[in-house]
Amino acid sequence: MRLGVVGFASGDPRVVTADELRKAVKLGVTSVCYHGSGDILGEITSSDCDRANDLYDDLGLELAQFGIGYGECLFDPDKTVRDKVVRTICRGIEVGRSLRAHNVLIRTGSLNPSGSYDPTPENHEPGSLEMLINTLTRIAEKADKEGVTVVVETHALTIMGSPEINKQVIDEVGSAQLRVVMDFVNHFQSLEQVYNSTERLNHIFEVMGSISTVAHIKDISLAPGFVLHMNEEVPGSGVLDLVTALRCWEELHPGGYMLVEHLPEEKIPIAVQNVRQIAAKAGVSIV
Repeated sequence: MRLGVVGFASGDPRVVTADELRKAVKLGVTSVCYHGSGDILGEITSSDCDRANDLYDDLGLELAQFGIGYGECLFDPDKTVRDKVVRTICRGIEVGRSLRAHNVLIRTGSLNPSGSYDPTPENHEPGSLEMLINTLTRIAEKADKEGVTVVVETHALTIMGSPEINKQVIDEVGSAQLRVVMDFVNHFQSLEQVYNSTERLNHIFEVMGSISTVAHIKDISLAPGFVLHMNEEVPGSGVLDLVTALRCWEELHPGGYMLVEHLPEEKIPIAVQNVRQIAAKAGVSIV
């Protein structure tokens, strides 16, 4: 497998610097990824992308994932909202192609106005999934045209809330250029699954492995409280069987990228170090 980080670099390829990238190079990773705001995508030129690409080439780095930032929901009942977000994503696909990104990351969004990953019963009303599939089909047509792989970040609290729904959606869209992120932490739904993580991980990889092209490597910790609280954690500092996760990923996608994400800069080095130790225990080489 290969190891990268989401962090260090600015979300704007026009201002990414060699000094930022060298922070990751010192850790021995081979990819530095970031999310670009949809508001700036129209301003980014081919020359801007060439400059960023030159920096990456000089430092021996790749862009495994370029994320597109937006607040709209892909299955909003308002067609003007859906049209707007499709335009944003299509432009992001063009920028991702120019940046030579292995994957361009999007999310489904939510009908809850408080956030793209915040739940609401409206997300699961009749017709919502069909509308999502229609929007993703439009996006996949652009991805096919540009030769770019688009990956959907899915989560237990979203409309694509389970490995089974993920597989259903990808199969119905029917494009090899539309995949999902193997973010296995996002698909633990109960205390039982967390405490039996080996079984749950094997299931997640069995269902989603063939439709994933990039993975995120995190852990889970459980917090006290009257209801279930599952928090993302530095890899190796939680309770998941990450040895199994790394073995499953390497078996399905030899040489595929796993990305450390959602951490402040000061925690990224220990996360990378922990992943290397877990990989060694799993018998997985990081190249």
